[in-house]
Amino acid sequence: MKPSPASRRSFLRSGLAGVLAAGVAPRFLPARLFGAQAPSKKITLGCIGLGAHGFGVNLKQFLEEDDCQVVAVCDVFASRMAKGRETVDQKYGTKGCAEIADFRALLARRDIDAAVISTPDHWHVTMALMALDAGKHVFCEKPTLTIAEGRELAEAVSRRGAVFATGLEDRSVIQYYKMAEVVRNGGIGKLQRIKVGLPIKPIFPEEKPVPVPAGLNYEMWLGPAPFRPYTPSLTDAQVWRQIRDFSGGSLTDWGAHLIDTAQVANFAEASSPVEARGRGVIPPHAINSVPQTYELTYTYANGVVLEVFSEAPSIRLEGTEGWVGNKGWLGRLEASNLDVFRRTYDPATSKIWRMRPREHRDFLDCVRNGQPPMYTAEALHRLSTTLHLGAIAMELGRPVRWDPQAEKFEDASANALRARPRRDDWKRRA
Repeated sequence: MKPSPASRRSFLRSGLAGVLAAGVAPRFLPARLFGAQAPSKKITLGCIGLGAHGFGVNLKQFLEEDDCQVVAVCDVFASRMAKGRETVDQKYGTKGCAEIADFRALLARRDIDAAVISTPDHWHVTMALMALDAGKHVFCEKPTLTIAEGRELAEAVSRRGAVFATGLEDRSVIQYYKMAEVVRNGGIGKLQRIKVGLPIKPIFPEEKPVPVPAGLNYEMWLGPAPFRPYTPSLTDAQVWRQIRDFSGGSLTDWGAHLIDTAQVANFAEASSPVEARGRGVIPPHAINSVPQTYELTYTYANGVVLEVFSEAPSIRLEGTEGWVGNKGWLGRLEASNLDVFRRTYDPATSKIWRMRPREHRDFLDCVRNGQPPMYTAEALHRLSTTLHLGAIAMELGRPVRWDPQAEKFEDASANALRARPRRDDWKRRA
């Protein structure tokens, strides 16, 4: 079995000892060294979505920060909500955390400064927009579900002037930061080609509908997605991520990580490729409705080619004077010459920004100082757009040409796939 998202991020607790091949010192420093000010008041959080990542990573990491306080938790599963509330109360030694079954009621509370959204993908933008409308800052998991949603979100954040941060960590992970730093500063010459491997996810057999279990608000779980009968494993994250109505498979899940590093190294984090082509295989007679295996080729305006394939997590960046990369999530750094990782760069002339603190700390700092976070709504949109371009090319079965400035394809059939209708029935029935 390939590493799960939980294991992918377990380094939050385990550290980085021994993973660097080049003797590069880890840069995980105390939060106080990154300019966080002594808080005059704690930032109050409402956490929505308490599945494996929402509970095990986002909730627990925010509980470790002493300048914020989780005051409410929300989940469509009553048992998850109760576990979340118990965990919060135990951490704080109080009984002050509220269980709120309907996220709209959580967003309506005036004593909550920010919403932490850790839901399935199809909820991300809809819920974030509602949180912004309620005057909240937003910490939201990746990715977007469509290209159009991402643009809508970025524009809403700009209008509101709120802090929106994406739940991504790669730009603060030493291995991926060092690769991008080396490449952007010419350590392998002129970048020519990038190869990214992403995990192959399981095939899940078709299931017959069954009654919705007690303690689950299934209508609220579906939300803006098309209605479908409840089946036993549908709400398992491993399963819904393989269903097009809810997600985009490993391409949009794991791809949001490794392809971000590829784009940062290519100075393309604020843009997208100009062409995508590829093929994918959707398993027959299965719940899966997105490609399980695939091969994609992206071309950028500067001529750099990005190849993405389903195999196992890996990244390799090839230039005219060498290459850098690694295998596996958090795998040790590899290169044609490991000395490139020992070079230091003057912050005043380096072609990459200083490495920021991890996403949870970074979000809180930005709420306090008003600065843009490491992953803004625009960054989420641009990264997700690249992932969606590949999915659209596979769905159409042909190459697609994309204009990153106009954010349009060259043909109507591809443009029609930039958006999907959102269901409103849940508002009346939830």
